[in-house]
Amino acid sequence: MNELITPTANPVDFLKRYYGYDRFRPMQEDIVRSILAGRDTLVLMPTGGGKSVCFQIPALMKAGVCIVVSPLIALMKDQVEALLLNGIPAAYLNSTQGGREQRQIEQDCQAGKLKLLYVSPEKLMSESFFVFLKTLSISLFAVDEAHCISSWGHDFRPEYTQLSLLKKHFSEVPVVALTATADKLTRRDIVDQLHLNDPAVFIASFNRPNLSLKVLPGTKRLQQIERFVAQQPDTCGIIYCQSRKSTESLAAKLQEKGYRADYYHAGMDAGSRSRVQDAFVRDEVRIICATIAFGMGIDKSNVRWVIHYNLPKNLESFYQEIGRAGRDGSAAETVLFYSFADVASWKEMLAENAPANIGLQMAKLERIQQYAEAHSCRRQILLSYFSEDLGEPCGNCDICRNPRVTFDGTVIAQKALSAIIRLGEQVPMNTLIDVLRGSRNQAVMQNNYHLIKTYGAGSDLKFDEWRTYLHQLINIGVIEVAYNDHYALKKGILADAVLFQGRKAELIKPEDAAQLKAAQKPKTKTESARDGLFERLRTLRKQLADEQNVPPYVIFTDSTLEEMSRIRPTTSEAFRSVSGVGERKLQLFGRRFMDEIASFLTGQAREGTSLKGATHLLTYELYRNGRSVEEIAEERKLSPSTVAMHLIFLAENNYEVDLEGLVSTAERLDIERAIARVGLENNAVKPVYEYLQGRYDYAKIRIVAALMDRTV
Repeated sequence: MNELITPTANPVDFLKRYYGYDRFRPMQEDIVRSILAGRDTLVLMPTGGGKSVCFQIPALMKAGVCIVVSPLIALMKDQVEALLLNGIPAAYLNSTQGGREQRQIEQDCQAGKLKLLYVSPEKLMSESFFVFLKTLSISLFAVDEAHCISSWGHDFRPEYTQLSLLKKHFSEVPVVALTATADKLTRRDIVDQLHLNDPAVFIASFNRPNLSLKVLPGTKRLQQIERFVAQQPDTCGIIYCQSRKSTESLAAKLQEKGYRADYYHAGMDAGSRSRVQDAFVRDEVRIICATIAFGMGIDKSNVRWVIHYNLPKNLESFYQEIGRAGRDGSAAETVLFYSFADVASWKEMLAENAPANIGLQMAKLERIQQYAEAHSCRRQILLSYFSEDLGEPCGNCDICRNPRVTFDGTVIAQKALSAIIRLGEQVPMNTLIDVLRGSRNQAVMQNNYHLIKTYGAGSDLKFDEWRTYLHQLINIGVIEVAYNDHYALKKGILADAVLFQGRKAELIKPEDAAQLKAAQKPKTKTESARDGLFERLRTLRKQLADEQNVPPYVIFTDSTLEEMSRIRPTTSEAFRSVSGVGERKLQLFGRRFMDEIASFLTGQAREGTSLKGATHLLTYELYRNGRSVEEIAEERKLSPSTVAMHLIFLAENNYEVDLEGLVSTAERLDIERAIARVGLENNAVKPVYEYLQGRYDYAKIRIVAALMDRTV
């Protein structure tokens, strides 16, 4: 790739040519121009916000090669595959390659054949590689996942700290630091650690409006997951779990239910991890049950949902992980299961490990706990953590969709507290609920719990209702959990105020089952028809991906397929207008997708579906298969004149129809003379037909008339 880039070159032209988009997302173009101006730049942009384009476009436009620091082999591989399919020369260097392959890549860099080279921080800072870098013309350094350089960040990696040497040895080369999640402290640390020189700082909106946010009680999680997944068949999703064991057991249970699920965690050998990740990336496994070890190396754009089986330890991790859903901009769902047991588990882990910044980590744990317990718009709370004001409630979280209505739950609280006190503050939650509901199970009867005064005082509530209310009473401080005493429930700091001082306990009722049922309404006929084409395009995408040995989303994203299924392009010009279709992909895949769309529309026409242009496209499909006008007319049970009108209409609408090839030169001249003599008043061809004494049928007369109109 050696095209000459002029000073007046427009970044948008490169965006359209190589990525297929007509316009940049907010802030992207400003970042691109900052880098093109040679300025060090810090980019804070949420996962799925389009960080990669911000340095890839300048890499295309500047002389030399861009060195990209990337922490994971899988991430390098995915991004390079996507770049190559877009027609951008790129490569990566890592431990999976042999010496000969690495030397060839280095020679390509020195010869100016590559625009981007991806390397790990360890590889970049090795002495031998540094010597190699000195032989190159380097356009810029792009440090991805830059938060890893900061000990204040949520994913500190010591190997990143060596990157501070870049500015020392390449002081004139701009450095671009990119991250999806970093608070103010971490941002400052990134600038200091990398020695960025008066950097331009871009903080994009953290708002991902396509992600719905929901928090559910951490009870009967498997059943809730089954219901959730059943509502989204054939979609890809990630379930994050806190422990390795839970990833394995949950995956096994989902497999038993017939789902294509697998697990992933750091305790697996490298080969197994690679196999599972590759299967997920290629849509062969639909559900991954994983620890946080999974995700940073995934550039998969068609993840439609993310579930947190357990509470993450901070909002940065949570936001980065849910950001792996809906990277293509299409709607995606996120669910967080929350229980006080998860909070207790994290607190115990922090106390046991006693990290140097335990105070900071405890504070961050409290912030995500507050998010999970919120009674107001979750997105506003989440964005405020990253110093962003949303202004109005988002309308796309569980609280906005189902505003919480509180009621006076003082009597419920008093019943629970009375039972706790009479039980000597020595029983866990499930036992307390059994006592309140008047259960006669073995634990209750053997311990004579049925003899206390409040036995059965809460029999009007279901078990799950009691559990929900007790969780709320714990969260507001009416009840406490003694984690060091077998999770026994005890009086909280507000207990006496509720029992004796007239303080009200405001509670929220469990989610209305009717609302859940309404949310599961069946798709309309129109939606199903659209989905039918989308599914066919998705199947074709998978076939092409297997042929190319790349992940399906590298061919086209879900959002691009959705646009195809909506506008249904069957010409190159129309297909080029679809967002996400660049010139290289049009060349490689356009014909196959247009054929599939035409075939779908043909099927609609055969079934009698009212669809504008479908009958014309059926004619077009037969024409493209080499049939003559007469053969098409016979097969379709139409007159040749009607077929001719179809082909004329298609030609006028930029379909590839060779009208001149449908009549000979002699026929055309003869008919043109007749039309010139008789005329075509109101496009009536009968007088011309009669003048020619029937030597030519109406179809050929209409075709010649159309050709004459072209030359007027």
